[in-house]
Amino acid sequence: MPKVKITETVLRDAHQSLIATRMTTEEMLPILDELDKVGYHSLEAWGGATFDACLRFLNEDPWERLRTIRKAVKNTKLQMLFRGQNILGYKHYADDVVEYFVQKSIANGIDILRIFDALNDIRNLQTAINACKKEGGHVQATVCYTISPVHTVDSFVKLSKQLEDNGADSICIKDMAGLLTPYAAYDLVKSMKKAVKIPIQLHTHYTSGVASMAYLKAIEAGVDVVDTAISPMALGTAQPPTEPLVATLQGTEYDTGLDLKQLSKIADYFKPLREKYIESGLMDPKVMGVDINTLLYQIPGGMISNLVSQLKQQNKADKFDEVLREVPRVREDFGFPPLVTPSSQIVGTQAVLNVIMGERYKMVSKESKALVKGEYGKTAVPISDEIKKKIIGDEEQITCRPADLIEPELDKLRGEIKEFMEQDEDVLSYALFPQVALKFFEFRRAQKYKIDGDMVDMEQKTHPI
Repeated sequence: MPKVKITETVLRDAHQSLIATRMTTEEMLPILDELDKVGYHSLEAWGGATFDACLRFLNEDPWERLRTIRKAVKNTKLQMLFRGQNILGYKHYADDVVEYFVQKSIANGIDILRIFDALNDIRNLQTAINACKKEGGHVQATVCYTISPVHTVDSFVKLSKQLEDNGADSICIKDMAGLLTPYAAYDLVKSMKKAVKIPIQLHTHYTSGVASMAYLKAIEAGVDVVDTAISPMALGTAQPPTEPLVATLQGTEYDTGLDLKQLSKIADYFKPLREKYIESGLMDPKVMGVDINTLLYQIPGGMISNLVSQLKQQNKADKFDEVLREVPRVREDFGFPPLVTPSSQIVGTQAVLNVIMGERYKMVSKESKALVKGEYGKTAVPISDEIKKKIIGDEEQITCRPADLIEPELDKLRGEIKEFMEQDEDVLSYALFPQVALKFFEFRRAQKYKIDGDMVDMEQKTHPI
């Protein structure tokens, strides 16, 4: 048995982080058989932004992608990233939609669901956890890692214990910003391993330059699985590269048992694709470097580029340093949320507004109001009365689980798109991205008519009347 297992992210997070999730199913297909031969713990192949990108940019059906990958990958578990009550969208959905989405994900080929919530609010994970258990899937519940005065090793250990008690089959430490330094990784994994009996997996990004070292220390502390990406699609804002870690651990008590020759074959396949992405402008060489601001300001790399573009649009690029200083202040005001979708966008945009307006909270985004009101769930520490007053006035905060306030939606949604439905799963695509899905359904129908029309033409040419 290999001592350390590896989840390969090239089919999901690597291209999500480096080329805005633009890898097509057609580009994946030729290498799936070779990926399946490696002996990975799992292939992260779906979820995250892949669903949205398939529909919005690639004119692909995400469900068809999953079925295609599943057909080709016969021996390796398939894994997806699932945003708890947000599913794969950007707001909370009704429980019936969450349950049906989990059911259909597993029915179409997913084995492991990595379920996370941006605020680490367990109430936002429970429906998805229960649904995954019911369908016989593997629940990987997530601890979103961040740094703040209230986020300590003890607080993360306590959360991991609660996740285990709530039905998790394994725990993922999700370091979405690349903030986990090597010795902090060692301490965190060591403490978690003492507290929980289930396996622990570590996910990070190379943004700050410390990720491979963090993995090595986490492995020494007893982590069971780590996430890596094949080298042409690794580093920068993606994951640490697979092959150097495999080589490092060879012949040690942590040997992964993976074959470097097989990995080299896979890397050779992705090298020309990488060149193509660079030439097309999809892969910006800037995202491949080390961004030390990540550690200085504890802001994910993607969020920094977002802040720069927001300021440029307002002709206020000179205010960048001021905004970087404002982000931690807004984050503290908002109860120290981990900076991951959607809280990173909310905090970042509010910091930009505060600086541009010259007065804090003179203008407040509707998402900031929703966060302070409790529509996303419970923050790590309560938000002060002073900030609440500034942002939501005398409105009452939501203290229940936010989804308790959402009526069942499935039947109504089915009625709205019955003329377009070609498969049960279409209602879920529509539930998450209504306008984008409708546009895709229309494209799909047009393609079908075009193909059918061509077939008729062919028949008429072959059999003249």
